[in-house]
Amino acid sequence: MSTPADQRSTPGEPRVLSSEPALGEPHAATGEPPIGEPRALRRDAARNRAAIVAAARSACDEHGGAADVRDIARRAGVGMGTLYRHFPAKEELLAEVLHEQFETWTEAVRRAAAATDPWTALTDFFHQALRGCARQHAVMDSVVGGWCRPSEEAATLGVIIDELLDRANAAGLLRPGVTRADLLLLLQSLGYAVKVTRDDGSWQRLVHISLDGLRAVHTAPVS
Repeated sequence: MSTPADQRSTPGEPRVLSSEPALGEPHAATGEPPIGEPRALRRDAARNRAAIVAAARSACDEHGGAADVRDIARRAGVGMGTLYRHFPAKEELLAEVLHEQFETWTEAVRRAAAATDPWTALTDFFHQALRGCARQHAVMDSVVGGWCRPSEEAATLGVIIDELLDRANAAGLLRPGVTRADLLLLLQSLGYAVKVTRDDGSWQRLVHISLDGLRAVHTAPVS
């Protein structure tokens, strides 16, 4: 039987072994994955992760924080082991979905709050925020129950509300003493109304009544 050139040695010389790993074995020096495998495995892992997140997004749109990981795995077409390799805890998976949805939500409410008229900005903010809750149940559960709220987006929301308060107060439109905490609690309360009614007309009426109570002068009719 012939011997590979790099493994033959002449008498009296030490035998030199190849430094290359055999196909399918990790490199001893670098710890790199087996030759020929890693790219395919990484592609598969990336596809599985994307499928899991997409399935979680769909499940959260329907069930909010109550989404079941078994249902998510089924929608993604993966086993529970694969799901847990990517997201060891349900909270980690739902937090990823919520972060994505919160970014969209905060951008929408920021645009609504940019209206030129201070009172229009305040009312548009509430309507847009609650419409987002109606469409995205994970955001709704976060707003209503404080569940898994991303800190960066929560801080952004606080800044937006402070700006709305400053503008409304400067224009003399808001009754004295209204605080950021008041508006956040009002948003949570109205978010719960959105959750239990599922009827746009009902919660929009409540928004109108509630905001009218914040006016410095109560003149707007309830429609």
